[in-house]
Amino acid sequence: MTNRRSKLFIHKLTHWEYWPFQIVYIPIYFLWMFYSIKAKSIFFFNACNPTIKNGGFIMESKKAIYDLIPKQYYPKTELIIEGTSLSEILKIIEDSAIKYPFIAKPDIGLRGSAVKKIHNSDELQSYNSKANFDYVVQDLIPFVNEVGIFYVRYPDEKMGRITGIVSKEFLIITGDGILTTEELIKKNPRYELQLKVLQQEYGKKLLDILPKGETLNLVPYGNHARGAKFIDGSHWISPKLTETFNKMCLQIPGFYFGRLDVMYSSWEELENGENFSIVELNGAASEPTHIYDPRHSLLFAWKELARHITFMYEISKQNHEKGVPYLAHKVGMKEYRLHLEQSNKIVNF
Repeated sequence: MTNRRSKLFIHKLTHWEYWPFQIVYIPIYFLWMFYSIKAKSIFFFNACNPTIKNGGFIMESKKAIYDLIPKQYYPKTELIIEGTSLSEILKIIEDSAIKYPFIAKPDIGLRGSAVKKIHNSDELQSYNSKANFDYVVQDLIPFVNEVGIFYVRYPDEKMGRITGIVSKEFLIITGDGILTTEELIKKNPRYELQLKVLQQEYGKKLLDILPKGETLNLVPYGNHARGAKFIDGSHWISPKLTETFNKMCLQIPGFYFGRLDVMYSSWEELENGENFSIVELNGAASEPTHIYDPRHSLLFAWKELARHITFMYEISKQNHEKGVPYLAHKVGMKEYRLHLEQSNKIVNF
C-alpha cells in the first residue's frame, strides 16, 4: 500500500497538471496585478461579460446563464431551490419532461464538485437531503463526445474567434472477465487518483468483475478534477467551426469571453451546427483547458493563460469605456467571501 501511494505521489509530482492551481498560477498573479493597476480595479473582470453576474468569475448562477442561451442549444434544465421538498421536485421534473437518468449539479459550482448522475427517486432524495445549496437538474445529453471550445470576441467585432479546443477522454474501463472494476481502475494512475471518490460513489460494485469487452464509463462528465484526460484539439479550429460558434454566441447577449463545454455526435455535424448540446457556458473564470494536455509543458500553460487573461482585460476595458462599471472593491470582496462559503459547501458535499 505504501509503495502504491509513493508511486501515485511521484506521478502527481512529475505531472504538473495535478499541481494545485495556486502553484501553477504564481506567475499569472503578477500579470493580474499589472492589469488591475492599469484598470484601477482588482475586479475588472466583471466587465468582460456584462450580462453574467461578476462576468462569470465567481458566484454566477448556471441557471441564469442557461436562460441567456437560446433553448435549442442546451438540454432541459430546471432550478431547484435549497429546501424544496421531494414531492415538489418530482412535480417540477414531471412538468419539464426531464427523464431518468439525469444530472444534478450545484447552481453555483466548483470544478465539477457535487455533480451526480441520478437514476431514480431514491438517489434524488439522497442528493436533495444532502444539498445545502441550490442546484439544477438537467436532461442527460445523448451525445458521447465532449469538447471545450474557448470563444473570444471584442465588443466592436461582429466575428469572434476560437482560441483553443480541448477534447476530453472519460474514465472508461474495459472488462477482461478476470479483474474486478477496482483492480482495473488501479492499472491506470489517472484513474486510481479518483479511487477514493469512486469508492464512495460505487461502493461494493467496484468488486464486480466486468465481462470481457464490456466498457464502463465511471465518470460520465468531462471534468479534469474528476479524472478526465484533456487533449489539445486546437488544430481542429476551422473557418466553418468558427462561423458556427460565432453565429450561436452572437445570440447570447453580453457574452464575449469564455469556454463552452459541448457534447456532440460527430465532428462534421458539430462544424455544421447539428446534433450538439452545450453542457455549460463558463465566463471570466474559464481556463483554456487545452493547456492540461499531458504533452504540454508548464511554460506552454503560462503562455496560454497570459494570452487569455490579456483578452479578458482588453475586452473588459472596451466594455468599461462603453459604460459598463467595474465591480466596486467592497462588493467584490463580499462576493469573494460568499464564493469561499459556497465552495466549502460543495467540496464537503
